[in-house]
Amino acid sequence: MTSQAPAQARTLTIALAGQPNVGKTTVFNMLTGLNQHVGNWPGKTVEQKTGVFEYKGYTIHLVDLPGTYSLTANSEEERIARDYILREQPDAVIVMLNAASLERTLYLLAELVMLPSPLVVGLNMVDVARQNDMVVEEHVLAAALGLPVIPVVASHNQGLEALLDAAIETALHPEGGQSISRPQLKPEHQAILERAAALLRGRLPEHYPPEWAALKVLEGDSEITALVQREAPDAWETIEAWLMEHEDTYLDIAGGRYAWIERLVRAAMRQPRAGSITLTDRVDRIATHPFWGLVVLLGVFGAIFWVTYTLALPVVNWLADGVITPLASWSSRSLSFAPPWVGGLVSDGLIGGVGMVLSFIPILVTFFAVLGFLEDVGYLARAAYVMDRFMHWMGLHGRSFLPLFLGFGCNVPGVMGTRIIEDRRARLLTILLIPLVPCTARMSVITFLAPAFFGGSAPLVVWGLVAINLLILAVLGVVVNKIAFQGTRTAFIMEIPIYHMPNPRTIALFVWNKTKAFVEGAGEVILITAVVVWWLSYWPDGNIAHSLLARIGTWVAPVGHLLGWGDWRMTVALLSSFLAKENTIATLGVLYGIEAGHSLSATIAATLSRPGALAFLTVQMLFIPCAATIAAIKQEAGGKWAAASVGLLLAISLLAGAAVFWIFTWIGW
Repeated sequence: MTSQAPAQARTLTIALAGQPNVGKTTVFNMLTGLNQHVGNWPGKTVEQKTGVFEYKGYTIHLVDLPGTYSLTANSEEERIARDYILREQPDAVIVMLNAASLERTLYLLAELVMLPSPLVVGLNMVDVARQNDMVVEEHVLAAALGLPVIPVVASHNQGLEALLDAAIETALHPEGGQSISRPQLKPEHQAILERAAALLRGRLPEHYPPEWAALKVLEGDSEITALVQREAPDAWETIEAWLMEHEDTYLDIAGGRYAWIERLVRAAMRQPRAGSITLTDRVDRIATHPFWGLVVLLGVFGAIFWVTYTLALPVVNWLADGVITPLASWSSRSLSFAPPWVGGLVSDGLIGGVGMVLSFIPILVTFFAVLGFLEDVGYLARAAYVMDRFMHWMGLHGRSFLPLFLGFGCNVPGVMGTRIIEDRRARLLTILLIPLVPCTARMSVITFLAPAFFGGSAPLVVWGLVAINLLILAVLGVVVNKIAFQGTRTAFIMEIPIYHMPNPRTIALFVWNKTKAFVEGAGEVILITAVVVWWLSYWPDGNIAHSLLARIGTWVAPVGHLLGWGDWRMTVALLSSFLAKENTIATLGVLYGIEAGHSLSATIAATLSRPGALAFLTVQMLFIPCAATIAAIKQEAGGKWAAASVGLLLAISLLAGAAVFWIFTWIGW
């Protein structure tokens, strides 16, 4: 029965918990839409998502907890999830399960039922389970659990209202959870648990239930054990003595959970017949094959570039030639009555710089749409699996591939994403390598310039540049691991989800949030940079040849000459990319101006030879990280690693650019 809101609207806080790949993010996006805030948990780099929406007279605050496999404090995500539930005490917790992987996803629920929080179970992906000849009888599961179980297909917005109704009812009447089924221990260990809980009662902070804390101590949770040692040292001495007599207690706890899960699955789930081959099995014979899986992965990367050129580039050209250039010309004519510097600032500084960067938006949208599709359909986990053996060459594992892959969107979240890597050595090495992953901003610059330089061969050139980047990344990883970490390696265990149809709404929200964050984050820096560069190119007399920027360009020109850039403006544009990679185009837009009938890319192409152009693109791809990435590296790894990253990539980019220029000049290309 659905609860009716009181006369005065009530605010409820509902937490959304679940393991990775249960569709939790889809549920969150469906319920909150654009009314969500994405940031970081206080003092953490783990992403925090909160959303607010109205439902049947209630104001719902939905908190998307980090995906976690358990509530044991082995990772930052697990600490955040359990601390939020314990300390913030939300009105209800929706626990998402994957009907297609029920046995695995029940483990988190086996821990959550030991907490006093009101629980509701959302059984997601029932359609995917059905496609794989699996049926979960939700009424049987609900009776066995003693909890509401609501079947949903989040990707099609099915069952979400019923899920919210159940969460509200549970929040208003939490006493209904007295009959919840919980994992049991052997009698001798159950007695120890009860005695330990009695010793801890009233001795711990109030948000730590004594029964749960006792269970975590018996399980060997280091964080709760330290809490007990600090708050109740005499009780710990007694509990420790009991543990010494019953060293197998932690095994009984885990065994009790798995036995509880087995009973639930046996009662509520009809498995496919033995020997049946699912669609996921058939596709993965190729997608995860040691050789063909790599071929598929390379093909996926190639398809990303092809889609970007096919869909985004025509829009980019239309924005540049049909909107930005005419607007700059119109503003110059309209401001002819004003002092010359006013017209120059508006047409060259603002429109010429920022306008060119805004024309990158189609590239961003296309890239993020493809990335969101691959993530939603379940392919990214396969990519990590395929890359695991290559990661091992560098002393890393497949989990390092995920932050590296995030770097294709932006290096900053890639660096932040290394928090999922428990081993510090592997984490530091991954952080050092992430700036070698070409981010969206770098790819936007390359996508903008490559067609002007190389025409129809541009997709092949860009693919080759990315391949060079990844080759250098691999070689650098091997060398650094051998020198700094003595060639040690890390083991890796990961989950491969079932393939499922992507959800257009989820992908659209992913594209919107990522593009919005990119534009908002880079917009201010680009605007300031464009104005500063224009001022440096104008002062003191309005003649760029006599400007302060020309003097700076003259000082750095010798470096550009070694790389085949006869024009100092190219070197200055490269240096401006330190603040934000897309500033390269903004700076070039200011320095070269926008003349009627001439696009910026064509003007730049006319100033460089093909070897020089290839060298410029090579350096652009390998150049030092942007300021935001350096700040993230300093935060995550320390100033020494941030300085090492800058020095290393500066040397690598210049040497690679010089080698490309002289080799292709020598062969007469």
